[in-house]
Amino acid sequence: MTGHDAGSHCYGIDIGGSKIELVAFDAAMQATLRQRIDTPRTDYAAFLDAVCALVDDADGVHDSVCRTIGIGLPGVRDHASGRQLSANVPALTGQRVAADLEARLQRPLRIGNDLQCFALSEANGGAAAGYPSMIGAILGTGAGGGYCIDGRLVVGHNGIAGEWGHWSIPASLLAKHDLPLLTCGCGLQGCVECYVSGSGMAALHRRLGGDATDATSVIATARDGDAGAREALAIHLDLLGHVFASLVMAVDPHVIVLGGGLSRHQPLYTDLPAAVQAHLFAGMRVPPILPPEFGDAGGARGAALLARQAA
Repeated sequence: MTGHDAGSHCYGIDIGGSKIELVAFDAAMQATLRQRIDTPRTDYAAFLDAVCALVDDADGVHDSVCRTIGIGLPGVRDHASGRQLSANVPALTGQRVAADLEARLQRPLRIGNDLQCFALSEANGGAAAGYPSMIGAILGTGAGGGYCIDGRLVVGHNGIAGEWGHWSIPASLLAKHDLPLLTCGCGLQGCVECYVSGSGMAALHRRLGGDATDATSVIATARDGDAGAREALAIHLDLLGHVFASLVMAVDPHVIVLGGGLSRHQPLYTDLPAAVQAHLFAGMRVPPILPPEFGDAGGARGAALLARQAA
């Protein structure tokens, strides 16, 4: 074999609703190659072809067959059947994605979800580096996270440890803010994701008479002094404070790192600790709530770390 040593590099593949990104990393986890293509969202055969083409191209660049590959898939996998459930990439739902990709690529793969990969990246050289435990909390189109102890993922019996986005908002909080009980795409009712995600923030504004289509417009309108937008942000902050207080009481992380589009909303870092404290009993401390170190690049990096830790 010529070129790079096959054992010195690894690939992380981050699969999202709009793009698939492959990043190759060297032994020091420095990116050496980055490739990005649009995600075939509704054609499963085209999806498999796209992922395999990215890997083949990267192998060609490195003049070697990389056998350390991690993939962050959107959604959840049924561990009994191996079938995927993905709202963001409908073509994956009902498919044995991991098995099909392993068969096509003829090498073992390490599979996690996109939220877990974000958390793992931030726990290793990111904002949570050096903390004994952390929660990675993504607030974007959806909401959820991953849980790491000593820089390694805790996945749990069903592989969904840290998946707080599908906890339920309590009836008392819905009544306090006069909010409806919403049905989530997962099939449950009242899921946190429906209210605290970016799309959930926009929905809060519309319920108050606004016309926001996304969280960015709510934040901008509030900055301009709109009372409805400011109320939507206040409700969102209270709901998020409750959820993070529940995380503190459930797993007591040493730090929470925010990700997703709302992680760029700076007032969260100043206002959220008090909102969390309001839902905790006396004497409990709120952990640091920090912005991400790697931002949008964390998914592929976390997937590569997932594979490297398993190697």
